[in-house]
Amino acid sequence: MSNRGRRQNHSPEASRSPRLQKLLADAGIASRRAAEKLILEGRVELNGRVVKELGTRADPRRDRILVDGKRVGRPRARRSYLVYKPRGVITTAHDPQDRRTAVELVPSAERLFPVGRLDRNSEGLLLLTNDGPLAHALLHPSFQVPRVYRVSVKGRVTAETLRRLSSGVELERGESARAEVRPLDLEESRSVLELTLREGRRHQIRLMLGAVGHPVRRLVRVGFGPLRLRGLRPGEWRALQPAEHAALKLLTRQAEARKPKPGRARPRRDAR
Repeated sequence: MSNRGRRQNHSPEASRSPRLQKLLADAGIASRRAAEKLILEGRVELNGRVVKELGTRADPRRDRILVDGKRVGRPRARRSYLVYKPRGVITTAHDPQDRRTAVELVPSAERLFPVGRLDRNSEGLLLLTNDGPLAHALLHPSFQVPRVYRVSVKGRVTAETLRRLSSGVELERGESARAEVRPLDLEESRSVLELTLREGRRHQIRLMLGAVGHPVRRLVRVGFGPLRLRGLRPGEWRALQPAEHAALKLLTRQAEARKPKPGRARPRRDAR
């Protein structure tokens, strides 16, 4: 049977249908950015044909959508969990080297994915969810959601170094990173700082502090938007509290109202 009658790409109905990456995110397959990657890699089928165009729209009530050969169901109830990721755990849903992943920390029947990343040697607050719009709201750089880190470094950090960190440190490729910095403990052999970033770049904190002569000894994310790590030890997790749910729901609504126009910057990975 031909798929011609099922394609809606040029009809008024299709123009009102959601984009394929949004449907995948709403179904709990992955964050919206990760869903875009799935499409570009040719792992998504729509009505029997592989789709690689990000602008493709679909109707979950009528269209047959497959990811890696498995049927995508309708949107599920949205679940989110706050996790204290320990050092040595990989921030991903699956690892080809069979190392322990953050998703394995939460025994859930839902298909969860991590919002952003913490590298293997970093620890702290990580959100696991099946809520694609929420992940988008937290990660997109245009929304400037703050990430708060407590960092222990080698050596005593001077007032001049604090000013450099606050005003921007030149990194490779001419990039300049800025952070809100608050000293918590300054000693001769080590210093503890609280850094707040509003746009994460790969290994940004480690690169910044290394560039000013203070290599990182320990890095813990203690805050992400309205969420705080308080009350958890490494490896522990909990469901979100009602106030946290309400704050994240508001954040998602605001993000939906401020959807960036096509061509704007895509989300970057979290600094760590």
